[in-house]
Amino acid sequence: MAGRAVYADEITSAKESRRRFPMLHSHEGADGLGPSTSESSKRWRRATLVLNATRRFRRFPLQRRARTRFRVCVHTICAVNHLQRGILGIKPSAPAPDGYGVATSDLSQLLQDRDLKDLERMGGVEGLAKQLHTDMEDGLDETEEQMERRREAYGANTYPKKVTKGFWSFVWDACKDTTLNILMACAVVSLATGIWTEGIEEGWYEGTSIGVAVLLVIAVTAVSDYKQSLNFQNLNAEKENIKLEVLRAGRRQTVSIFDLVVGDIVPLSIGGQVPADGVLVEGHSLSIDESTMTGESLPVKKDRSRPFLLSGCKVQDGQGKMMVTGVGLNTEWGQVMASISEDNGELTPLQVRLNGAATLIGKVGLLVASVVLVILIIRYFAITYKNATGKDRRAAQVVKDMVHVFSIAVTIVVVAVPEGLPLAVTLTLAYSMRKMMADKSLVRVLAACETMGSATTICSDKTGTLTTNKMTVTRACVAGEMKDEDSLGPESVPVKFRGTIVQSICLNSNGNVSAPKEGEELAVTGSPTEAALLTWGVKLGMNFRAVRHENQILHVETFNSEKKRAGVICKTSDGETQLHWKGAAEIILDLCSHWIDSRGETQPMTDEKRKEFGVVIEGMAAQALRCIAFAYRPFDEAELPQSEEAQSEWKAPDQGLVLMAIAGIKDPCRPGVREAVEKCQRAGVKVRMVTGDNIFTAKAIAAECGILTEGGTVVEGRDFRTWDEAKLNSRALDDLVVMARSSPTDKLKLVKALKERRGDVVAVTGDGTNDAPALKEADIGLSMGIAGTEVAKESSDIIILDDNFTSVVKVVRWGRSVYANIQKFIQFQLTVNVVALTINFVAAVSSGEVPLTAVQLLWVNLIMDTMGALALATEAPTDDLMDRTPIGRTEPLITNIMWRNIFGQAAYQITVLLILTYRGIEILDLKGSHEEMVLERNTIIFNAFVFCQIFNEVNARRPEKFNVFEGIHRNFLFLGIIGITIFFQAIIVTFLNDFADTTMLHIKWWALCVAIGSVALPLAVLIKCCPVPKKPILEISCFPSTACLGLRRRNKQAKYCSDDDESSYSKKPVDGLRNRGSQTDGGSNLISIQS
Repeated sequence: MAGRAVYADEITSAKESRRRFPMLHSHEGADGLGPSTSESSKRWRRATLVLNATRRFRRFPLQRRARTRFRVCVHTICAVNHLQRGILGIKPSAPAPDGYGVATSDLSQLLQDRDLKDLERMGGVEGLAKQLHTDMEDGLDETEEQMERRREAYGANTYPKKVTKGFWSFVWDACKDTTLNILMACAVVSLATGIWTEGIEEGWYEGTSIGVAVLLVIAVTAVSDYKQSLNFQNLNAEKENIKLEVLRAGRRQTVSIFDLVVGDIVPLSIGGQVPADGVLVEGHSLSIDESTMTGESLPVKKDRSRPFLLSGCKVQDGQGKMMVTGVGLNTEWGQVMASISEDNGELTPLQVRLNGAATLIGKVGLLVASVVLVILIIRYFAITYKNATGKDRRAAQVVKDMVHVFSIAVTIVVVAVPEGLPLAVTLTLAYSMRKMMADKSLVRVLAACETMGSATTICSDKTGTLTTNKMTVTRACVAGEMKDEDSLGPESVPVKFRGTIVQSICLNSNGNVSAPKEGEELAVTGSPTEAALLTWGVKLGMNFRAVRHENQILHVETFNSEKKRAGVICKTSDGETQLHWKGAAEIILDLCSHWIDSRGETQPMTDEKRKEFGVVIEGMAAQALRCIAFAYRPFDEAELPQSEEAQSEWKAPDQGLVLMAIAGIKDPCRPGVREAVEKCQRAGVKVRMVTGDNIFTAKAIAAECGILTEGGTVVEGRDFRTWDEAKLNSRALDDLVVMARSSPTDKLKLVKALKERRGDVVAVTGDGTNDAPALKEADIGLSMGIAGTEVAKESSDIIILDDNFTSVVKVVRWGRSVYANIQKFIQFQLTVNVVALTINFVAAVSSGEVPLTAVQLLWVNLIMDTMGALALATEAPTDDLMDRTPIGRTEPLITNIMWRNIFGQAAYQITVLLILTYRGIEILDLKGSHEEMVLERNTIIFNAFVFCQIFNEVNARRPEKFNVFEGIHRNFLFLGIIGITIFFQAIIVTFLNDFADTTMLHIKWWALCVAIGSVALPLAVLIKCCPVPKKPILEISCFPSTACLGLRRRNKQAKYCSDDDESSYSKKPVDGLRNRGSQTDGGSNLISIQS
């Protein structure tokens, strides 16, 4: 009965489908139950997939995470494609491009359906290669014109970007500021009432002045934001320009991902990215992480039965070669990327904190403005209006006076709200990122710029970072005999087994040796280690191409940093099957039971002989050589699983090997590394070396670089794994400077211990896929631009483009510069705020008049916000930054030294300006009517106030140094802004009298104003002589708690996780520093202030 019920349901479903989709059932008989053709069944399955997909999307939680949004977009595009082909029966019918045998639409559908039968109809991978005119062994060999023709036929590997925000969008954003809108409304009302009461000739000045000033603020803000947006767009474009290897004309060439064309042969290796859609040409233990595109959480094994590769996926394990079949918009990845835009709305922790500080200060300003507004209104009606007569008591005049009073109060709010604080962060980040790019560092996460200045520990790789990564075999132990670099030719290897070791070097490698063209040298490509070994093989007489053709590779065990070895099973030209292993010398030595002597005979590996080889390895390692051993053994082919799927899970045996040779590879230290390490040590940043190399090699390199000094300890990864909680909490962790033979889990454990036990701010360098966990866990992840895999780069915050440790030190310097520049601007801005608020508040309370008008305050706001931020936030880093200790997690953003400077300068300015306000007419002996004298006095106060800010801006360049002019002649932007400020100040005072409520000043009053301002310079020297307490006066922490800030931590999840598994990889944030790329959840509670 159960089966009958199911059958009834099927009939009901079939009837419903015939009613909704009659085109799919046109082949059926009258009863609707006739047999369907293969094509119709396929359409029905596609339609069912689409219907199920729509149900899934209806329940899909559309979270704001980028991964989720991206995946929804992928599935939506896939569903639309299936809908078109499945329900509507749309089939591509475009002819193949001239000169090629397959159409673009056929290639796109091949990868969308991923049906092996479709590939077989095209003749398999070989047939498809013929239709695309591709040599599967040597790749494309075409001229640039032919390549361009291929791009025209199949498209370029680019996609149209969404239109970014234009300039007028930024203008509109600037117009949304509430206080500016209120001021603009005040300007309109003032203009209307002014014309009403005084006529159009005299009544338009005040309203127009406020309106023009507001428009000027909007224009400057929009221009500044637009320029920073362009800078970030350029940096994002640089991040997307991935470099990869392709096989062309038999040679591996490095090209931009944008230069990839259909038909290209692309080598794939662990940690790399699949750069375009394609099919597998050959692969060994190849696993692809397709979670980004398909949602499949587990890696997908790729072989001849599953040859389809999707653009944008990551190589989880193994190696292989693919042929490109789709690029750009002809891939699902390209369609998705064209439909989404880069999100530049990322806020750094410092921006969030300063937004909170601006909100807090703005509230204080709002309170002061409210008090001033109430006092001015009371005084107006109690005194001014009461004593007024005639037309001064008319309603229009009262409205105009109220608008004037209200505009002053609103302008106080405008001046009080330091919107320049977040702007200063944006400016200094954009400036620093641009300069860091010139210093070979590409910033992927904005917050890393700030955090790097607080780094207390750098855990650095050895190879390529501290060393040049240009490797050569300089010594070798072959057949039990030591050979120097001069004697590493064919004669160094016994003839009897020379072919075997050449086969081991050639076949157990993912590098390549290309035949030289006329006038060129032999081209050896691959990792630096592979290239060094292949070059040695060439010296031994190896013909790379011939050896590869004569021998058949049956199985490959890819190298990873856990097992530290790689293996290959091959069938030689004489029919013998061999298993070859190469890897870390001491590890391979432990796996050997025999060795080959100088006659080419196999001898048993006795304990004494094992010790002799151990001494050889230690001796070469002590000379800073990387030791790689080669071993082999005969292999029974029957032991090898026959199916590719079984082979992918099978592990080759690694016991009972025969040791053939031990190669010593020289990788010299980079020039300048020792000086860079010493600079870090002086700056309070401890450098630790974490390497997978032999402990003796690690010691030698660490001593040469200056890392291993007296008192420092060296530990191997296997010993570090045994450290318990007590030892991790002891001084042993402090003294650890070198970790050798480390695994990725060892590096991860070290990073966690340094952060949790010592409270260090940890920067970690890494280049491999297995480094991703440590790069994510670190406060700052630094990946290598040349040797780094795409997985490592995506897990990092900053990419070191030249793989050089000196560039890492420059990043530290720039990170400190970011904080230093922000602190300079905060000191300058808060001084202006304190003075402007105090002067206007005291004057309003005591006399009912304010010396600084709305237009004047808007000009001051422009000086201190936009122009001040531009001048101080773009200061280049100074050498003394690396003489300071790192910025601690609990160190206040506003230090006691800054408070001293702020209050000292503010006290002087307030005193002088209040004296001028109350006794200026008498002291200066001004002449004329009362209104003329008041106007001249207020102009002098305004002029003196501006010059005080100009000289205080110079003081802010060096908050702790006496010589504030140091390096000022090299900062043309700073000098230019000072000059522009003085120029426009002269214009405002001299020519824009009606606009700004000023009057022309005599030269002596100009001299007086400059003199009042210049007193700030000697006063700063006296203020800096005053000692300050060590305990913070007011602690605004650089790294407040996450709960206090209301931040969400940027999820740096493992790339191989699905969304369902992401929670298991989440880590608890450590202080505010872990909130990289955070978004703000709250408003005014975003700053931690403790007395």
